[in-house]
Amino acid sequence: MSETTKKGGLFMVATPIGNLSDITLRALETLKDADVVFSEDTRVTSKLLSHFAIKKPLFRYDEHSHKQSTKKIIQLLKEGKKIALTTDAGTPGIADPGGRLVAEVSMQLPDITITPIPGVSAITTILSVSGMNTEQFTFWGYSPHKKGRKTFFENLKENKVWPVVFYESPHRIEKALNSIVDVMGGDQTIIIGRELTKLHEEVFKGCAKDALEIFKEEGRARGEFVVVVGNLFSSSPND
Repeated sequence: MSETTKKGGLFMVATPIGNLSDITLRALETLKDADVVFSEDTRVTSKLLSHFAIKKPLFRYDEHSHKQSTKKIIQLLKEGKKIALTTDAGTPGIADPGGRLVAEVSMQLPDITITPIPGVSAITTILSVSGMNTEQFTFWGYSPHKKGRKTFFENLKENKVWPVVFYESPHRIEKALNSIVDVMGGDQTIIIGRELTKLHEEVFKGCAKDALEIFKEEGRARGEFVVVVGNLFSSSPND
């Protein structure tokens, strides 16, 4: 008998960030054993479930449906159901509202087991090929849309030791690179992962001014981006 079939609870299931072959056996087992699946985007998760021939009741859980969906999840957990939560891609609770659900369940149902089902993360994926000193690093989520954006990049400049990782949308990647050049200078080392694990995967390593020239080209600012700002390992202060 698998670990997931012994009792109900909430399972935070990491899913592939692009390549479906990156799904773990444990994630598949958990999704098969779940009574209900909640997802940030049911369209994305339905494709994943269909690909692996998994049929489960599927409901939306995102920033807009948080209150209503949380009530439903709490009730299902009280009934002893096994609930799997997925995000669009990657690990639930990292830069998405899944963390709020964990907090609510922990507070309202302290005896319920919340189990992490680990898997792919864009953060560790890009850091593994960055060539930077990753003994320590900081993750700053998504850069602010408007309010606090200037401060975000000014604070980035103050971080002089360890790499900083943040997510960026295709609509704002050029603006983000412009901010880095303006605040930190065009020679600042930067690593950019675009469409990681997908067909058009691209990893850029170089200076910010070159990245700006490349990603402002027509058609290049597409897909999801993860950005690392720091120094290459040979430039580590520990050398």
